[in-house]
Amino acid sequence: MDLKLKDKVVLVTGGTGGIGTAIVKGFLAEGAKVAFSSTSQAKIDALIPQLGAGSGKVAGFVADMTREEDIKNFVENAKAHFGTIDIVVPNAGYEGKAHPVQDMELGLFEQVYMLNVFSVMLTMKYAVPTLIEKKSGAIVVVASAAAYEPTAGNSAYVSSKYAVSGLTKCVALELGPLGINVNYVCPGPVDTPMMVRIEKDFFPQLSHEEAMAALAGAYAMDKRYAKPEEVANAVLYLASEVSAHTAGMGMHVDSKVGPTS
Repeated sequence: MDLKLKDKVVLVTGGTGGIGTAIVKGFLAEGAKVAFSSTSQAKIDALIPQLGAGSGKVAGFVADMTREEDIKNFVENAKAHFGTIDIVVPNAGYEGKAHPVQDMELGLFEQVYMLNVFSVMLTMKYAVPTLIEKKSGAIVVVASAAAYEPTAGNSAYVSSKYAVSGLTKCVALELGPLGINVNYVCPGPVDTPMMVRIEKDFFPQLSHEEAMAALAGAYAMDKRYAKPEEVANAVLYLASEVSAHTAGMGMHVDSKVGPTS
């Protein structure tokens, strides 16, 4: 199936993380041009040679996604580099730390929300005018299954994902009449370094295999974490013309059977 992504210009935040890298690779494999952000030049320099991208196909930009000025500069520099913007993938996020509410610190809540909610809003804010001008485009937010599934002791992360899903649905209503599709993906546990950190936070006494069994054991298929590439495939689908009549949807990327599926 041709997703018609060839030569589309894609912005990906958090492009050197586990899911972010898979998204960057997925769009490049479809012939798109990709501008991605990262927290350091060293990470960008390490990733780009691994991508096998042709000349002029990919560019990395250092940006602190907790700073509005950095987000603005990333969007503007990416547009200046490639000449336009067609697709926006706010992917950067932070899992926070597990705490019961009586032990929660405001600073941690703010840090989680800054990356998981406010950086998404600001990325949209600065990229959307170009999409409106073109009267076309797509935004695909990387949210989480946590947008549907509360977890005791994880209120900062979970509530941030509820918030970003609501933000995305509102923006979908705003931009849909202007020809811009806005959706979000909701991965369950994904095999990334973030997941390893979550394992250590929630199950410090368990091995990786034991923690995975505990976290993925409720899933219907092969009791494993999703692969980053499986999340990326969902992002590509929602960013493409194939899903042009889909808006405001949270697509699950897991195999869990239950009332939230």
